[in-house]
Amino acid sequence: MKTVKLAGQAVPAIGIGTWHMGDDPTRRATEIAAIQAGIAAGARVIDTAEMYGSGRAESLVGEALQSEDRGQLFLISKVLPENASKRRMEASLDASLQRLRTDHVDLYLYHWRGSVPLAETVAELQRLQQTGKVRSWGVSNFDIADLQELWALPGGDQAAANEDLYHLGSRGLDYAVLPWQTNHDLPLIAYSPIAQGDSWGQHLATNATVKQIAAARDVTVYQVLLAWAIRNPQTLAIPQTSSVAHMTQNIAAGELTLTSAELAALDQQFPRPTQKKPLDII
Repeated sequence: MKTVKLAGQAVPAIGIGTWHMGDDPTRRATEIAAIQAGIAAGARVIDTAEMYGSGRAESLVGEALQSEDRGQLFLISKVLPENASKRRMEASLDASLQRLRTDHVDLYLYHWRGSVPLAETVAELQRLQQTGKVRSWGVSNFDIADLQELWALPGGDQAAANEDLYHLGSRGLDYAVLPWQTNHDLPLIAYSPIAQGDSWGQHLATNATVKQIAAARDVTVYQVLLAWAIRNPQTLAIPQTSSVAHMTQNIAAGELTLTSAELAALDQQFPRPTQKKPLDII
């Protein structure tokens, strides 16, 4: 299985996303089973946020992990912009930890830019790291200008990751952000790497080339999309699903390596951007 070095640890390149999970009480048992199936299949990274369902996703994750070995897992959560200040961040983190039923997160991300000065947010993230409640910290939804501003701050280059929207139909990061991150040894966490089950109208799963590759490899179209997303050894993908079967397939995609010919064929269908595009924030 492919791995990514994240905050000094080698973790499998396919993790578990939890956006939209925890919202429907009737699906709680199914969603918990899916998370546990992903861990059983080899996933180590679970990504969540205080914003997801106003904490309900964190509560779901906390319940799901009660039967798991916490020491073997890499848990990510995120702080909202309005809570990313010296005055409010620690209380926000403590609430997340209570919902997650743990005493620390392995990676704490600034979810997206807000009105709090970036220097204040970074200083507080560093302080919380010293308390042990946060093992490492990073950012999310940062564009190239944001990353450059971050790197110019004291300690800003200690960020462990940047989490951004990235999938075959949304390649804006390929223009400047990913090259910059590669040059600065900053891993990418790709959220929505299969475009929310290809529900955003880009027709990835029905594309003839994607289907041909899937058929030739005897895998699903979504496994092809995930293998594309993690073709860069510094990228971790965090697909979300509430299906045990789909979760197992997602994690298995970490074993699939696309050939240069297959990647070239996908590039023809979904070309790299030739100019900078606005960053999608979701």
